[in-house]
Amino acid sequence: MPTIIKPTASDAPLPASFDFGGLAVHWKLGGPLSDGRFAVVHHPIAPRALAAPLHRHANEDEFSFVLRGRLGALLGDEAVTAGPGEWVVKPRHQWHTFWNAGDEPCEIIEVISPAGFENYFREVAASWGDARQFDAINRRYSLEMRFDSVPDLCRRFGLTFPEL
Repeated sequence: MPTIIKPTASDAPLPASFDFGGLAVHWKLGGPLSDGRFAVVHHPIAPRALAAPLHRHANEDEFSFVLRGRLGALLGDEAVTAGPGEWVVKPRHQWHTFWNAGDEPCEIIEVISPAGFENYFREVAASWGDARQFDAINRRYSLEMRFDSVPDLCRRFGLTFPEL
């Protein structure tokens, strides 16, 4: 039987969204709704904005569905661009990053499997600007991040990235 889910305040603790400066996150479906199998977030990405430094997950696969705009991604050594209706698959253990490859807003739906990593964004939002906390959060989520990749990525793909 079909189920319609209307998230309540208890499903998505406040804030329901956060803007990291170029990349925003809107929490849509948390892990408890799928028994931990997956979670869903919505990422609006500003024009020509790099969403994150080069990074890799030890525990999650990410599937990005492009709603509008052009999503660029570096998957290992391969650069790809996807448009509306296309998916970009970012498997665990693969170095990757992503960005808005156009001059118009880009929006993606991100399916994270298994669930749990959606809370990473909540923790980072709650400690935004605290580098020590950020490092601890990355370790807790088994996320490796190469901040030294940002200048080259910005230069290579004509992108911007916020000061942390």
